[in-house]
Amino acid sequence: MPSTTNEPVLEVRDLRAHLGTPRGVVRAVDGVSLTIGRAQALGVVGESGSGKSVMAKAIMGMLPRRSACSGRILFHGRDLLTLSDKERRKIWGAQIAMVFQDPGRSLNPVVRVQRQLVEGMRRHLGVGRTEARGRAVALLDEVGIPDPERRLRSYPHELSGGMRQRVMIAIALACEPELLIADEPTTALDVTVQRQILDLLRRIQQDRGTALMLISHDLAVVAGRTDRTAVMYAGRLAESGRTPDVFAAPRHHYTHALLGAVPTIDHARHTPLNLIPGTLPDPVDPPAGCRFGPRCAAARSECAVPGPAMISVGDDHRVACCVPVPPTSAALPGGEYLGR
Repeated sequence: MPSTTNEPVLEVRDLRAHLGTPRGVVRAVDGVSLTIGRAQALGVVGESGSGKSVMAKAIMGMLPRRSACSGRILFHGRDLLTLSDKERRKIWGAQIAMVFQDPGRSLNPVVRVQRQLVEGMRRHLGVGRTEARGRAVALLDEVGIPDPERRLRSYPHELSGGMRQRVMIAIALACEPELLIADEPTTALDVTVQRQILDLLRRIQQDRGTALMLISHDLAVVAGRTDRTAVMYAGRLAESGRTPDVFAAPRHHYTHALLGAVPTIDHARHTPLNLIPGTLPDPVDPPAGCRFGPRCAAARSECAVPGPAMISVGDDHRVACCVPVPPTSAALPGGEYLGR
């Protein structure tokens, strides 16, 4: 298995993605910086509306027309935001690929699986029809689809939801990309199939040495399946670090609250969960200071000052908080997921 290294495959620096709406400009991503190394899996978590998917779409160049994107998105040192459309098309699909949330909407319903699998290989790898078909059979077998020869002739509607998502993974892997972005890849699937798909992604990522960005609102999805975790809140990065450190000793009050809301196996029946009070701030008019401040029981006057900046609280562990959670008082309900 290829070893994880510090060699950066993707570096996102001060990324800002603002979307135009009738109400005003939505600051969906507002100054996010993160790095993914070779053969490394990074989990990006946060509530719906935190900016995770918008960040992924900014990396893939899929933002809507009424949007503005600034900062730097460096793929092996090349800034994707400065490339022409022609140069980007050579990278997307071939070197950077994405697995979307709903395979039913991503796959073309009137085109057989074979054609959807081989067209990227023929375009980016320049292989012939026979070789492309052979590769397609091998890919379907790799992602766990039985009788791959027959499934190549199928239409997407003839497959189950889990099999459609496996086809999506096969399409994403067809050109052997160096970076795979999986945006909520199991949301539409039942619990048993979810785990199969997530374990498949992790296994393939490790076997191929691919860098993986796994995006989810579910903490259990990234725990035990990623090397590092980045927690987003209201368009900003709240905390980042090695996954065991973030889950065992969360230092941002938002991460702490998220883990505190995770139901455990010994949670008493008929008792309410520890929900986070309040709601996400207005993305058109967010607070100048810490965006979690209005929901944070530990908030102080300095939390209203613009910022806060990311600070180091340990080896490769950083938080954007004026008053980080003391490591000795960190809640541990999410630690049980680390062995999954």
